[in-house]
Amino acid sequence: MKNLIRLLSLLTLAGFILTSCEGPIGPAGKDANETCKDCHNSAGIDSVKTMFELSKHSYGEAAFGESGTVGCAPCHTAEGFKSVVANNTSTVFSIVAPATTYSNPYTSAIDKSYGEMRCTMCHNKLHTGYTKDDFNTFTTVAAVPMTFFGGAKTIDLQQDGAKSNLCIKCHQPRPFTRTFGDKNVIDYTALVSSPTTVFFDGANPTSTANVNTIRPGYRTHPHYGTVGAIYAGKGGVEFGTGYTNSQHTTVASCVDCHMAPVTGRTGGHTFFAKGNFNGCNVAGCHAAAPITSSTTTAYWAATRTEIKGLLNSLAAKLTIGGVDILNRNPVSAEKSYVNYDYNFDGTAEDFLAGVNLWAGLTNNNYDGYLNIYDPNTNPLGTAQNAKQFQNPAPSGLNAAQTAYNLTLPKLVLTNAQFGAIINFQLCLRDYSLGIHNTKYVRTLLTNSLAAI
Repeated sequence: MKNLIRLLSLLTLAGFILTSCEGPIGPAGKDANETCKDCHNSAGIDSVKTMFELSKHSYGEAAFGESGTVGCAPCHTAEGFKSVVANNTSTVFSIVAPATTYSNPYTSAIDKSYGEMRCTMCHNKLHTGYTKDDFNTFTTVAAVPMTFFGGAKTIDLQQDGAKSNLCIKCHQPRPFTRTFGDKNVIDYTALVSSPTTVFFDGANPTSTANVNTIRPGYRTHPHYGTVGAIYAGKGGVEFGTGYTNSQHTTVASCVDCHMAPVTGRTGGHTFFAKGNFNGCNVAGCHAAAPITSSTTTAYWAATRTEIKGLLNSLAAKLTIGGVDILNRNPVSAEKSYVNYDYNFDGTAEDFLAGVNLWAGLTNNNYDGYLNIYDPNTNPLGTAQNAKQFQNPAPSGLNAAQTAYNLTLPKLVLTNAQFGAIINFQLCLRDYSLGIHNTKYVRTLLTNSLAAI
């Protein structure tokens, strides 16, 4: 009996203790499943996921091909991107002992250089507060020190909560670095201040007379993400004067147009803007004179026609002895998808060799590469160009290819010509034909024409 009384006493005491620990019962809230449903529903995450599957961020193979490549991973892999943001990785070139020349520090950690682009690459607080507010915190909206300039120039677009900075963190050009000497970023201002100086002499390809030189090859280019520099009005080799920016630079944001209300395969989380004018015609923008189609004369068709004409004119002047300096390539991206290789191994089979993302933007279908003989990286080049320039640093050529290379004319470039090449590449690969920043592109191309 005593044991029973002792047991009942202990149970009663335990009950008091548990009650005091729990405290008063609050109002009933949603259970876990109901909270999830706030976002995970057909109009929410399910819809976003479907749109994202149409985005090149989703189906591009680069995240697979560039995994482990620390220099490419900051933009091509999710963890690589988060790595450079978390570490505030510098874009200022530096000399790291025991090296005696400069190198680009803008790389991701080797153990973070992987991962497909997914939601948490940009929305870094998902599933932390478990509310819709999680979507409104981004991995970064900080100002972007441009790797193109080795950190000497910075892009900072503050409109719309500075969300454009998140996009430009990746969508920016890569730097040109000197082949000889200290191997630092080239001095772009020297291309302007000494326009007639020989930049590269194909007759003496190892000359260091101009330490600011690059020994050019087919793939000498600022990479593909030039839109950030053009949109912000920074990044060109600025010959002459008169540089201003269109209103887009300070009024619109990347989100306004590339994530506008969905129309077909455009807008929202597809990030495609081509043919979708929903973001243009809102109050405060083009509502008074709406842009309704690609044939709308004001602000669209006329602008694109003008800039296409300037690109064509500049390409026509970038010739030596009747030979194009720029590479021609009529193979469009749309035609290549039939050959898409879902192995995603980063090899040539992933896309049809020589695909031109910018086919149609110029009369001769230039792709921004240089017309320099390289049968390994540009196997269609000989067929697509009437004549090519000699490769000054060939590798992997067989005996017949080596002999043929020696018959080709040697490329000689002045500072002004190389600066004009950079400007052509930036404006072509911006893809919009001046829509992103009409005033800046117009001046950049017009002054480049005058400089050469």
